[in-house]
Amino acid sequence: MGQSSVRGEGTRGEVPRARELGWDDDLHGAGEATGADAPAGSPDGTTRAERRRGAAGGDARSGRRGGGGGSRRRPRNGAGKNGSGKKPGKRKTLRWVAITLAVLILGTAGAGYLYYEHLNGNIRGGSRAGGNSGVKKAAPNALGDTPLNILMIGSDDRANEKNVALGGGKNDRDRKPLADVQMLLHISADRENASIVSVPRDTVVPIPECKDKDGTSYPATTNRPINESLQRGGPGCTLTTWENLTGVYIDHWMMVDFAGVVAMADEVGGVPVCVKTGVHDKSTRLVKGGSGLKLKAGTTEIQGEQALQWLRTRHAFGSDQNRAKAQHMYMNGMMKKLQSQNAWSDSGRLMGLADTATRALQVSDEIKSVKRLFDLSMQLKNVKLDRLTTATIPTKPYPSNPDAWLEMVPASAEKMWTMLRDDVAFDKNGGKAGAKPKPTASAKPKVPADAPGSFGVTIVNGTDGNGEPAVQGRARTLAETLQGKGFTQTESSHEGGPRKDTVVVYPKDDGDQGKANAQSVAKALGLPDSAVRIDAKAEGIKLIVGGDWREGTVYKRPTHTAGDLPEGADDKADCMDVYSVYKWDGKS
Repeated sequence: MGQSSVRGEGTRGEVPRARELGWDDDLHGAGEATGADAPAGSPDGTTRAERRRGAAGGDARSGRRGGGGGSRRRPRNGAGKNGSGKKPGKRKTLRWVAITLAVLILGTAGAGYLYYEHLNGNIRGGSRAGGNSGVKKAAPNALGDTPLNILMIGSDDRANEKNVALGGGKNDRDRKPLADVQMLLHISADRENASIVSVPRDTVVPIPECKDKDGTSYPATTNRPINESLQRGGPGCTLTTWENLTGVYIDHWMMVDFAGVVAMADEVGGVPVCVKTGVHDKSTRLVKGGSGLKLKAGTTEIQGEQALQWLRTRHAFGSDQNRAKAQHMYMNGMMKKLQSQNAWSDSGRLMGLADTATRALQVSDEIKSVKRLFDLSMQLKNVKLDRLTTATIPTKPYPSNPDAWLEMVPASAEKMWTMLRDDVAFDKNGGKAGAKPKPTASAKPKVPADAPGSFGVTIVNGTDGNGEPAVQGRARTLAETLQGKGFTQTESSHEGGPRKDTVVVYPKDDGDQGKANAQSVAKALGLPDSAVRIDAKAEGIKLIVGGDWREGTVYKRPTHTAGDLPEGADDKADCMDVYSVYKWDGKS
């Protein structure tokens, strides 16, 4: 199961480190007061759960608070003083200051400094991005708040025995893992609603140039499925691929492998899922493989290997789209289970989750600490279940390989990406008119812009970026518009390059002056500050007119109503249908 003896291992042996940090000697033996567990086989015979309760409420058998136990050590180097010459009263004060600080570090977890260090040692990290998308964090709303976006990745890594045992494929040990599950968790700026968006693993998308952690460079490609992004630069490359695809800045990524899924499901104590009929996802005469999932009709709380089988099942649910629907059912079930367990306020529950999660997850470096992960989890605790929406990008068969690969439905995908960029809720339960994006606080440039006619602007027609034909003469029309506004060095370009959203890019080397000049171009055309992007490869200011601006000379920001998802995107289900070949009578 998810909890193991590791949680208490080594704590006593490491306690003397407190002295190196300037804490007093009495801290050795105050494990219960700091929330640290005693080793397995503790002489008081208590379980870890009982000791955690004791840390919060005292020793019920002895009536002592905190369970310090043991005799006080004799002061060294003179009566009435400790080894450093401090008086006993001062020494006692330092002890409680140290303990208080240790508890505060972990917030409600109450695990103490050593347990905190133990958890930090569990966490594996990696670079946030594997390439340069040019996408910037959304401007804050009028209250100074910004949305939070986290990319969640499930890898099929088989580099260790546990993953091979769970997922098979022993011949794939040396193959770089694929990102077979990819979900973007978007939490609104006001933290009142959240959405989870999936892209099926076999969807062909542009994958940008990326670098791996060892410095290996991978060229950009436009004709490979999105799950290969993990092989072309690690999770950071998958994040950069999503940023290029969506125009949404992604704050962090989290990745879990087969063994991590099993551990988390065990720690939660099972996640409720439902099938309308019995299901057995097995090999058939025509289709080999299968996850091995075997469930009776109705609702079952799955955990361990069964949870992994559920998340991997595709054949029995009929398609990758339906697999994403099943994965979302699992995510909703886990959120409901955690909220029912008061996981964010029950210190003992949180300790177990923290230990398992820090072992199961690999995260981007900027959140590679218990405190940051805890703070991150607190962003979700107030989102009500009826404000959590799950959705999958609508897809269709990929023309050159229709039996194996997919491509996005352009208009549907762009509508969803625009809603994310503008922080428009995917649900209709907010009781607010969501037709317009919230006002943003414009960032004033650090330096004033140069005179409009003193720098050049190139305009590129990328209006075919959303799957529609390019609008002929679009670059020339806007070049004439800018020239009429004083930007006399503006010219249109014959170069193409489809773009979903309209942007103004400027060279990285031009710094604040380049940004100010680019913002003046954007302002002249009615574009928001968020459309201004830095580009290391740009040779000057360039306006790329995207598929979101096909007509007019003043940009009109696309707006959407809350909950107005494209057809086929909202995939929340109470119970999964089972493809006829894989139905099970619950007996054999």
